[in-house]
Amino acid sequence: MRFEELPTPCYVVDEELLEKNLKILRGVMDRTGAKIILAQKAFSMYSTYPLIRQYLSGTAASGLYEARLGYEEMGKENHVFSPAYREDEMDEIIHYCDHIIFNSFSQVEKYRDRVLSAGKKVGLRINPECSTQVGHEIYNPCAVGSRFGVTLEQFHPEDLEGISGFHFHTLCQQNSDDLATTLDAVEEKFGPWLAQMEWINFGGGHHITREDYDIPLLEDCIRRMQEKYGLEVYLEPGEAVALNAGYLVTTVLDTLQNGMDIAILDTSASCHMPDVLEMPYRPPLFDSGEPGEKAYTYRLGGPTCLSGDNIGDYSFDQPLKSGDRLVFGDMAIYSMVKNTTFNGMALPSIALKGKDGDCRIMHKFGYEDFKMRLT
Repeated sequence: MRFEELPTPCYVVDEELLEKNLKILRGVMDRTGAKIILAQKAFSMYSTYPLIRQYLSGTAASGLYEARLGYEEMGKENHVFSPAYREDEMDEIIHYCDHIIFNSFSQVEKYRDRVLSAGKKVGLRINPECSTQVGHEIYNPCAVGSRFGVTLEQFHPEDLEGISGFHFHTLCQQNSDDLATTLDAVEEKFGPWLAQMEWINFGGGHHITREDYDIPLLEDCIRRMQEKYGLEVYLEPGEAVALNAGYLVTTVLDTLQNGMDIAILDTSASCHMPDVLEMPYRPPLFDSGEPGEKAYTYRLGGPTCLSGDNIGDYSFDQPLKSGDRLVFGDMAIYSMVKNTTFNGMALPSIALKGKDGDCRIMHKFGYEDFKMRLT
């Protein structure tokens, strides 16, 4: 069907835009020899994995289910990190993954022999205690009290046996200058042991496919670790893979007035775009302006009982009315993977827009998808 015929609410991933991102990432890999893997926590639309497989080196997981998905649907390198692993899941995780990254020396001690005997690689997450983010402390892995990674104070050089690589993740939607700053901290704190490793994983948060991203500096950072320490370099961005490659199509259900004009949509910030409330941020909306920029300003909200279920304030050339369709941009990442059925809200359909402009509904959700999570 055509884009304008899609049911709402509906997530739509644009295959052409997705491939545009993948080509940029592949270019970094080809020029540097680094390996880039998909962080599934940001984007797990596995119907696109055959395309992603053509460009990237594999997947990164945060636990058993993502590990299994990457193993079954991508079928290439598969890395996993968790702050702590469950004993009853460990054998499966070792089966599905090539690199198992641990968050503490106690977890390494507990599982190292099982991982190595299976021929898999053991990694350790380090915490360089280098915060480069401004705001959004909820997404700062280097904040004081963070549960992520071994700090220098807790580092045990005598316990590195069997560990072949270090992993760090300090960034969130950031440019490569922050990566360079982080690498300075990594070298300052953990430099004496880098040459003992075989590989290093720069984690995620690299906005490589953003227009203003400094790719040459990123490639300098990669070569720095390769040439100085002889390390194989991995990156595991999630957002960069599908950045600006998806939409959320929604319909206006009603309009009302309470000190300002309000429009109720058939999509919910709380249920369908939770980062709008968690980050928080104002998602891009096609054919709209800032409040007051155009003639008619509306607060857009969802149909749930949550008073704060508001997407944001936008202005339009014409008044909104019931039945109008609105299209939000950059809705591939952290949307499908985080949505909920709070209030019994139906989950948006998932569609793929092909290079010819035609759209295919890949999955449509119903009542049973809500009921199956309850008892």
